[in-house]
Amino acid sequence: MHPYLLHSGHLLLPTFGVLAAIGLMAALTLSLRTAVIVGLPPEKLWNAGLVTLLSAFALSRLILIASNLHDFLAYPVLLLMVPSLNVTGILLTLLATAIYLRLRNLPLLDTLDAWAPCATLTWAFLALGHFAEGSDAGLPTTLPWGIAIPPSTTRLHPVALYAAIAAAALTVILLRALPRRHNAGDTLALALAISGATQFLLTFLPQPFPGSTLLDPIQWIALGMIAAGGLILLLQPRKLVPHAV
Repeated sequence: MHPYLLHSGHLLLPTFGVLAAIGLMAALTLSLRTAVIVGLPPEKLWNAGLVTLLSAFALSRLILIASNLHDFLAYPVLLLMVPSLNVTGILLTLLATAIYLRLRNLPLLDTLDAWAPCATLTWAFLALGHFAEGSDAGLPTTLPWGIAIPPSTTRLHPVALYAAIAAAALTVILLRALPRRHNAGDTLALALAISGATQFLLTFLPQPFPGSTLLDPIQWIALGMIAAGGLILLLQPRKLVPHAV
């Protein structure tokens, strides 16, 4: 495990943060290509992606400060270093993004189709970051690629590595499917369905939390993604296929 790329005195450079930053920049760069495929101005899609990322960062920090104002006034730097993206922050980011897309006259489904491979590419880098820091430990395994997290010698499923491989493969699939879409939203639906199913299956490999119920929140979210993908396809306009005479 390599949780830090650089550790010198008080200077720490976490591997997860570096890989997350690389993943986000790679996703923005990829959006320049996917924008052309779906017929959108690349610079507009780049700007929209940048606005989404900045909105997620700023809104999550504002929520964190508002809910911990006393701690922020006492230790502002320490509080701002705490991971803060939560459900409320995600919902506000989605709202801000939708408003921006409307103001910039970017069609929602076409934009989300173009962003789908970018999102899975980001997921791949984030999963690699979790693998590097040794989080997302799985159940014990005798498979040769199992990893042991010191000081334990028990080999565990590298769930984060599985997720990274699945996300990278899905990115390739989506890039191949994007030019072949019949309706706006097809690629988004495919991304939601496959990534939801993948995430649902991966949740059976990590070690269970004490007091867990029938389905944990991640599994519910995964099922919701699958349902959303199916709903998008159901709402697509049906095309009449001519019958041979």
